[in-house]
Amino acid sequence: MPTLTMYNHETVALDGEAFSDCEFRGCRLVYSGGDAPTFSGCRFDDCEWKFDDAAERTLAHLKLVWNNGGKAPVQALIKEITGGGGR
Repeated sequence: MPTLTMYNHETVALDGEAFSDCEFRGCRLVYSGGDAPTFSGCRFDDCEWKFDDAAERTLAHLKLVWNNGGKAPVQALIKEITGGGGR
């Protein structure tokens, strides 16, 4: 578990990692659809969030659902993610 680490202009693989009190500056943060990473007390400055492999395919599927009449379930998922779902 990376703790108190500063990442500066690096590509960081996120899958399965647990970051604590880390700082990410100008990084490319890559999630590929494995175990979800956790962040505790981390700071992010000017980072790019990249989705590869299974994560990228999941986003492509959600786009397909949206474009084929499934806007309501995708909107409900976004609402849940952003905390507007009342749960």
